Amino acid sequence: MSNTFGTIFRITTFGESHGPALGAVIDGCPSLIPVSENEIQSQLDRRRPGQSKLTSQRKEADKVAVLSGIAEGLTTGAPIALLIGNTDARPADYKRFASVPRPAHADLTYFLKYGLLPSSGGGRASARETAARVAAGAVAEKLLAVRHGVQIAAWVSAVGQITAPDLIKSAPTRAAVDKFAVRCPDARTAKEMEAEINNARARGDSIGGIVTCLCRGVQAGWGEPVFDKLSAMLAHAMFSIPAVKGFEIGNGFSAARMRGSEHNDLFVKKGKGLGTLTNNSGGIQGGISNGEPIYFRVAFKPTATIAKEQRTADYKGRPALLTCKGRHDPCIVPRAVPIVEAMTALVLADASLRQIPPRR
Repeated sequence: MSNTFGTIFRITTFGESHGPALGAVIDGCPSLIPVSENEIQSQLDRRRPGQSKLTSQRKEADKVAVLSGIAEGLTTGAPIALLIGNTDARPADYKRFASVPRPAHADLTYFLKYGLLPSSGGGRASARETAARVAAGAVAEKLLAVRHGVQIAAWVSAVGQITAPDLIKSAPTRAAVDKFAVRCPDARTAKEMEAEINNARARGDSIGGIVTCLCRGVQAGWGEPVFDKLSAMLAHAMFSIPAVKGFEIGNGFSAARMRGSEHNDLFVKKGKGLGTLTNNSGGIQGGISNGEPIYFRVAFKPTATIAKEQRTADYKGRPALLTCKGRHDPCIVPRAVPIVEAMTALVLADASLRQIPPRR
């Protein structure tokens, strides 16, 4: 069941990095949601490799085919099957890893779990699998937009030691984010980030970073205590993305250095109800959305597969030198932006369908 995510709005992904295709099956999507193949393709285009010199140079169109569940531009209520072909697979590039597991990659743990050497490209552990999630997430986003007016936008807020200004209040749009190859909507910081990534690539190395995500229009009341808190489900979703090593919502870890009088979001009258004067909680309190914008940050480690020579060991424990040649991202965060958005949409779509408004 680890290949399925969600309770009512459920997705199951399939396929591997260098197999013939990847895909997703969505179950539980309501009927009559307007969604087109072009809208799904638009998000896939933002994730696909080969977009710039900052990303993997693997050439994949990531063309999606809708096999079922959408007819004449509307969801039918039947399972939605989405297929994405692999057209530039090069399994021969991975033969050198047959005897030496890549440090910090999943080669060794997959071998220990399944008793088989990892398939080329890391198989299901590869970030290539996330193409299927992005396709499914595009459908979830449309559900959220049509029924609730929810808007989701993510951007790169840090690469290595280079950090962008806090942009939460300015609420960058996707158009503003996509103006820059590194997907940081602050021009000065974006230039510095690009230079840092290019420097890592030139040295045969990689570098990590942080993606910030902002969700506006989320209604109050989404989230299920105790174990399916909205914050817990978002954390679950983000940690399921390859290379994620950290998650914080609202003030996150900085809240641990604050006093209650500093961190508490005081209530004020907003419209016909209550809102908060500040949003240190990141739009979620007690695991339930409170109607304020939801924002969080996701930390990504440096790409594990690097060209720089590394002294390591083979599967039998013998010393080995490993140099990984191939088409790998020197920094994963520019392409991680639509993946974070997709997983966020999947969580929120599921939460919206689980919520039964109270009656008085």
